[in-house]
Amino acid sequence: MSGRPPGALARALSHRDARIFFGASLTAWTGLWMHRIAVMWLAWELTRSSLWVGMVAFCDLAPAVVFSPVAGAVADRMDRVRLAMIGQVAIATQALLIALLTWSGGITIALLLVLEVAGGIAASFVQPARQALMPGLVPRADLPAAVACNSLTFNVARFLGPGIAGPLIAVWGVVPAILLNVLAYAVATATMPLLRPDPSQRRGHAPEASLLAETLDGLRYVSRHPGIGPLFLFAGLTAILLRGVQEILPPYVERLFGQGAAGLALLTAAIGVGALIGGLWVANRGRLAGTTRVAVLAIFAQASFTAAFVATGMFPLAVVAAALFGAASAMHGISVQTLAQSAAEGRMRGRTLSLWGLITRACPALGALVLGTAGEIFGMRWPTLVAVVMALGVAVWAVLGMQRWAAKLEGPGSQDPARAA
Repeated sequence: MSGRPPGALARALSHRDARIFFGASLTAWTGLWMHRIAVMWLAWELTRSSLWVGMVAFCDLAPAVVFSPVAGAVADRMDRVRLAMIGQVAIATQALLIALLTWSGGITIALLLVLEVAGGIAASFVQPARQALMPGLVPRADLPAAVACNSLTFNVARFLGPGIAGPLIAVWGVVPAILLNVLAYAVATATMPLLRPDPSQRRGHAPEASLLAETLDGLRYVSRHPGIGPLFLFAGLTAILLRGVQEILPPYVERLFGQGAAGLALLTAAIGVGALIGGLWVANRGRLAGTTRVAVLAIFAQASFTAAFVATGMFPLAVVAAALFGAASAMHGISVQTLAQSAAEGRMRGRTLSLWGLITRACPALGALVLGTAGEIFGMRWPTLVAVVMALGVAVWAVLGMQRWAAKLEGPGSQDPARAA
């Protein structure tokens, strides 16, 4: 029996540069998930407050609001390999500082927040640089599978990272887990010079205007695109309402289920396993047609399983619900990114993907902050159920526009600038 992935994924991974790229991504993201689990648990140990755990998630993810649009413009006008390397070195440095401060006893919640902001800024530049490289690593026909493989890699890491971090934290504390993130990003950065992407995709266009003007041009392009604009609005609203749960798991783990660090690792790993299964299903569809429908309907499933997660008081059922909403979340996210990659003009791809990065980072951060604050007042269950009901309302709106969006995102000529006017 062949060890190669089936179908579309096999085609994506048949390319040398894609294997190097996704291997580095798996390494870095495994370290990232170890870091996230460790930092969330560190914040919980320092404060015992869901509000402060939410603030840590917010400080990591929210810089995307300010920096992602600018980062997209930068990624569209410079060497994307070099930009990704600089950002990854900055992330490793930030993690090293957290580890050293924690080991020395000098860490405080305020210092942790400042350093998470620094890491969030660096990540805002890495994300569009790396994602804009993908069309240069595989032929266009294999791009949907490569996008899906990118998300699958992230979710395999979401399974591996917590699985490694949980026992480490339980026995030796958070410092070893954070140091492994430093090592992971160092290794991933060292592999970047091995890539040989298409030169037209490695380097963005020559500057056409000021950085601010090009940033604003990207915002206008996405907002006016009849497919990408409403799709991103839908994804952003539902990310605020549903994704915050995944960013502040510690208070759910302890307050609803009476579990500790091992329970947190198990829940996070279950989300990763579910996301891997859901992502494999999307990846092996092997076609663009119907992807808009998957992106929209997956939110109904994600909302339903999120409600089940907080409604049950039994931890084993919560683990199953977490796996299911992880699957639905991956199906939605992979579908949206595939549509954006396919529909965006080449010269606007970095800026378009930077806004997708803003949605995936800033919107969950805002949701985490709101849920964490409300959780201090009303407990974790009822604010989450209210958010679920609101997300279902947004999903109903999306169903009404789904066919119009699909015509602009999936149809022939979806990259034609005239169709985005």
